[in-house]
Amino acid sequence: MSTETQAVPAADDGATRPYYVPPPSPWPLFGAFGGAVTLAGIVIAAHFGHYWLLVLGFLMVGTVMVFWWRTVIAESVGGKLLTPVTRLGLRYGMTLFISSEVMLFVAFFWTFFNFAIFPENVSGSNAPLWPPLGVHTFDPFSLPIMNTMILLLSGFTITWAHHSLIDGDKKGLVAGLGLTVILGMLFTCCQAMEYSEAPFHFSGGGVYPAIFFIATGFHGAHVIIGTCFLIVCFFRARANQFNPVRHFGFEAAAWYWHFVDVVWLFLFICIYWWGAGPPVHE
Repeated sequence: MSTETQAVPAADDGATRPYYVPPPSPWPLFGAFGGAVTLAGIVIAAHFGHYWLLVLGFLMVGTVMVFWWRTVIAESVGGKLLTPVTRLGLRYGMTLFISSEVMLFVAFFWTFFNFAIFPENVSGSNAPLWPPLGVHTFDPFSLPIMNTMILLLSGFTITWAHHSLIDGDKKGLVAGLGLTVILGMLFTCCQAMEYSEAPFHFSGGGVYPAIFFIATGFHGAHVIIGTCFLIVCFFRARANQFNPVRHFGFEAAAWYWHFVDVVWLFLFICIYWWGAGPPVHE
C-alpha cells in the first residue's frame, strides 16, 4: 500500500485512521482573541483616532500566524497530511472559508447599493443625491485603474507559478511567486497613497466615506494577508517543500489570491466607477 492511502496515527492513543487528528493547540483560541482585539481597535481608531489597540491586535494576530503556520508546515513536511481524506477535508475547509469571506463582502456591497439606489435613506431631502452633496469621489481612471491592472497582472503571475509547479519547474514557480508578492506589495503601497490623498475622511464624513473605507479597507487587509500567505509559499518553494502531487498550501494561497482579485474587480466597477460622482473641475 502506498503512502497516499495508508492510515496515519491519529493521536497519542496509537490508533490509525484515514485522517489526521492534530494535537490540542492554543493558537485557535489566541487567534480568535487577537481578531476580537483587532476589531475593537478598528472601531476605536475610526471613532476616536486612537490606534494603540489596533496595533496590539495586529501584533497578536501576526504572532498567531507565525506559530500556527509553523505547526501546520511541520505537519505537512512530516507527512501527516498526506492521506486523501485529509487533503479533501482541507479543500472543503478552504472552500467554506472563502465562501464566508464572499458573504462578508456581499454585506458591504448590499449596504453600498442600498444607499446608492435609495439615497433618500441618507439625506432625507426632496432631492436626494448619491454620492451625497459635498462628497468628491476618486477619478476611477487614475490610481484605481492602475491598482486594477496590478491585481490583474498578479492573477497571471500566480497562475504561472501554479502551472510551473504542476510541470515541475521550480525556477518558474519561485519567479511567479516572487513577482506576485511584489505586485501585492505594490498594490498596498498604491492603496495607502490613495488613502493619503482622499478628499474625504472616515470620521465625520457621513455614510459614503464610511462604506468606502470599510469595503476597500477590508479588501486591503485581505491583500496584506494574502501577500503574507504567498511570502510563506515563496520560501517553502525555495526549500523544495512542494511537488506536483502535494502542494495544497500553495493551492490554498492561490485560491485566496484569486478571490482577492475578483473582489477588487467588483469594488472598482461598483464603487469607483458606477458609484462615482460628477467630475470635479478645478
